[in-house]
Amino acid sequence: MSTPENSTVIGAVRSEIGGLVTESSNPLYPDLAALSTAELVAAMNAEDARVPAAIEQQLPAIAAIIDEIAARMSRGGRLIYVGAGTPGRLGILDASECPPTFGTDPSLVVGVIAGGRAAVNQAVENAEDSEESGAADMAVLELTPNDSVVGIAASGRTPYVIAAVTAARARGAYTVGFACNNNSALGAAADTALEIEVGPEVLTGSTRLKSGTCQKLVLNMISTITMVRLGKTYRNVMVDLRATNAKLHARSERTLMQVTGCDAATATAALSAAEGHVKAAILAIMTGLSASQAATLLAENSGFLPAAIDAGTP
Repeated sequence: MSTPENSTVIGAVRSEIGGLVTESSNPLYPDLAALSTAELVAAMNAEDARVPAAIEQQLPAIAAIIDEIAARMSRGGRLIYVGAGTPGRLGILDASECPPTFGTDPSLVVGVIAGGRAAVNQAVENAEDSEESGAADMAVLELTPNDSVVGIAASGRTPYVIAAVTAARARGAYTVGFACNNNSALGAAADTALEIEVGPEVLTGSTRLKSGTCQKLVLNMISTITMVRLGKTYRNVMVDLRATNAKLHARSERTLMQVTGCDAATATAALSAAEGHVKAAILAIMTGLSASQAATLLAENSGFLPAAIDAGTP
């Protein structure tokens, strides 16, 4: 049963979200049930097509954010995503894919979600409203000025995320407020506001749709391009992955053959000697160094393969 205090809070939130684009009704689709399945599929596809155009308007801002994150990570910092619900899950997804893709330590890119890991699979009651939890979750991370915290909230008003970003900024971390509404409280709380309006959803207020797609696309950019800047790629291939299963082993061998022009037998032997580390195997093949010498040379060149190749080539 709602208490007078709760009614007051809910009334204030109702008024607050009333003017948000992410909460508005899409006038193009007033009655979804009246549309055929084919029409609904076309409608959702048409709305999704609006997302890249909205992101395009913010590309310079995204590039500047990535450069700032990469600079701090090059000094030993971490990239931390913070969100509630769908944004939190997307942050965890992006973070969890960095180790197998780029060979990073799991602590380097981290996803934090309101309500903890239990909230990945199901909603945790009131978690997104807890400012205390947002601040506490940042305190556990012991943030430094080399860390970057990207707070993600479609509405831009989620208390947990705003509190987390506020706490992170107070610790000197670089903070980004990523919202799908302009002039958001989250953007105002952060060092940098990234606000990308993609318009009202086909299903009113269901921000796992276009807003979620926008968040996924932007997080792809942030993590991937940051790793490029950190030397985790070579040309346009993944060279810092480690072969931990059959598919990755096959991909690793193909990568060695593609980059160095070697045959399959050479690729297999080099990958085995390098204990599955593709970058070290490439360097060994291209310079004639042993796998251990290649690994040492890479470390001396901060993991940047082109620099290591130059240093190891007579």
